Parts: sequence; C-alpha cells; structure tokens
Amino acid sequence: MVEMAQLVRLVESKDETNWHNALVDVASSLGFDSVMCAAVPSKHAGVESSFVHSNYSLEWRSHYLSAKLYEVDPTVTHCRRSVLPLVWEPETFIQHRQIELYEEASGFGIRAGVTFPMHGSNGEAGLISFATDALPGGSFTDRLVHYMADLALVRDYAFESALPFIHGRASAEPVPHMTKRELEVLKWIMAGKSSWEISRITSCAEATVNFHISNIRQKFGVNTRQQAIVKAIALGMITPEDPHR
Repeated sequence: MVEMAQLVRLVESKDETNWHNALVDVASSLGFDSVMCAAVPSKHAGVESSFVHSNYSLEWRSHYLSAKLYEVDPTVTHCRRSVLPLVWEPETFIQHRQIELYEEASGFGIRAGVTFPMHGSNGEAGLISFATDALPGGSFTDRLVHYMADLALVRDYAFESALPFIHGRASAEPVPHMTKRELEVLKWIMAGKSSWEISRITSCAEATVNFHISNIRQKFGVNTRQQAIVKAIALGMITPEDPHR
C-alpha cells in the first residue's frame, strides 16, 4: 500500500530532480521498476514543449523520440481519448509498427504495464505509465489488481504536483478561502473517509457533505477529491500529520 509520506514527497518537491526521484521511488515500492510521466500544458502544444520524466534507459528514450514512436504508440492514442487506465496486453499492439514497438521496448525491460491518462482542468494532457519486465498476465495481473487503486492515487498526486513544472514556471497560486466546515471535511477526506462516514462524524446530512466537497473542488479548480487534497497540502492548508488521520 502506498504511504502518504511518499505522496507528500511528490507534493513538496521544489525542483524536477527531487520530484523525479520521488516518483521513481514510489513506483518501485509498488513493484514497478520503470515509470514514465509525460504531459503538455495544452492539447494543442507540440512535442517540444512536453514535460517528460522517466527512468527508462536513455537508449530507449532516444530511439522512441527519434523514430517518433509516440505517433503509433497505442497508449498515447488511448490517453488522448479516455480517462480510464489501459493495461498492456498482447492485443494492445496490433499494427505492424506497434508490434515492433512492443518487441523493442521489451528488449529494454518494458514488457508489462499499465498507463493512466492525465487530463487537467486547464487543458493539460498527458499520461503516466508503470512498467516491469514481467510477462503480461499471471502474477503480473494479480499484482496489478492489488495495486490498481494505489497507482491511480499516485497518478493524481504526480500530475497535480507536476503542474508547475509542466507549465514551466513556479506556481504563484493564491490560497483560497475555506470555511471552518470545509477545512474539516477536507481533513476527513485526507483521512480516507467517505461522504457517508464524514456525515456521521460531523452529524450532518450526506448531501451537505457533498455540497461542501463540491465547493472545495470549485475553489481549487480541480475535478476530484484527491486533487483537492494535493493542492491543500501544497498550499500548506492541511498537513499529513493532522490528527484526523
């Protein structure tokens, strides 16, 4: 299970080197020795403006870019059109160039994996892939089922914490005003509580809790609860050591 401290390390990274190391470490702790995160500030941005961090071998990365394999990579195509993760299967790579891509990648230890799309509220787009040299299916599938929720959580934290780097500048985002109740709800979300559980704890209706959560997302300009938590931690509004945990 992913530790909150690992996610906070991503959020608190002040430069891309520390962020990169934090991402590689959390991926490794979940059994994936290879990870790649790539994003652009808008769907219309060119490859030259891409934010890319990976521990794939330099030789493979250079070949991938020089051969423009991203033009035939089915994981890239999938992430442009979907918000759902894509588990790599032999059937994923069906065209001739895609089969060649998979065979070449396998030679560099990138054989089985899963790719999560990333779509930001301001038009940012990208993907994050977790890979291993294991054969697809069998024990790899079992591991993936066990860690899928953790990997999705890492995706959320990695994407949100990388946005300042994706846009090529430090964020000067103002801290939004939160009511006392909104902050309380935010802390309970960080503690992993559902809307129903928070309603029981705070003695208010579940619909009221969801209303507060909607306001919180709107104030942060995000789409999910986890993205709100990432922003709140990054802005110093809540801390992982909060007694709600």
